[in-house]
Amino acid sequence: MVLKQVRFPVIVYPMTKQDELDAMPVVNATPTSQGGLLDSGLAGRIASPLHSAATMTGISGNTDSGGLRAYWDESARPLASLVFVAPMLAVYEIGVIVLGHDAIRNAADVWLRQFLDLLGFGQHFLLPLLTCGILLAWHHVSHRPWRLNGAVLYGMLFESLLFGFLLMILAGFQSQFYASQFAACSADNGGSVSLPTLLVGFLGAGIYEELLFRLMLLPAVMGLLRLTGFSPRVSLITAIVATSLIFAAAHYHWDFEFAGRHFTTAHGEEFQWYSFTFRSIAGVYFSLLFAFRGFGIAAGSHALYDIFTLLP
Repeated sequence: MVLKQVRFPVIVYPMTKQDELDAMPVVNATPTSQGGLLDSGLAGRIASPLHSAATMTGISGNTDSGGLRAYWDESARPLASLVFVAPMLAVYEIGVIVLGHDAIRNAADVWLRQFLDLLGFGQHFLLPLLTCGILLAWHHVSHRPWRLNGAVLYGMLFESLLFGFLLMILAGFQSQFYASQFAACSADNGGSVSLPTLLVGFLGAGIYEELLFRLMLLPAVMGLLRLTGFSPRVSLITAIVATSLIFAAAHYHWDFEFAGRHFTTAHGEEFQWYSFTFRSIAGVYFSLLFAFRGFGIAAGSHALYDIFTLLP
């Protein structure tokens, strides 16, 4: 996706576990007040399968020391996510300015800034400030402690490396069934784009694609489904699948007519089933990371996967 190709985002509100996990395993999903799109008791009502998965791994079960449980909870909080992604966000925003016209801008970044421009807000640093504000507001309404153990950040980095590498393995398995490129979800690095330019672009893609598709779109779709009468479990699963398909489709150039109107997109790749399938799977993958491990680890895993695709 060199556009220099525009990258396209993925996002879902990360859900964190509550302190009283023994009484009711829950997930704090979005920065909303009680009764919002994803309230603090969502996980308890959403799906026993999700809870069972965590329990079978031993993560949500009772522990004597509580060390793993404390890390699992704190690392998924919005405050930890903000501190974790802040360096990536700073490098991307400064890098875009330094690189100028050579910078690779992801589609989520472009779309969100265009939306702000329509509202009359064209300041360059407004979007990153809003990103930080969303995470801070979410942490505030979740009523979590305003403290962070610095060691948690090292664990989040390890998880991001691990989950990014696991997605590489998944892409390798898929390549056994499709005769096409391996790095299906990454930008086409071509030969004319410098390594620093790619690295900056990948950091931005990890943050803003997760911001748009996970942190914004997924809970909005889920909330709409809930309003139409669907159960929390069905709403969550449907929202994950729908937003993952949208995420995958957003990577391509579209030019078609529908209902007598012509629709076209300015940028994107030619459609391929191989890459579309992988991106859809990746969308589900990042959605589950967001739901279980929070925004920070989802964004970090996304960015590191993209960076891993540069390896020979």
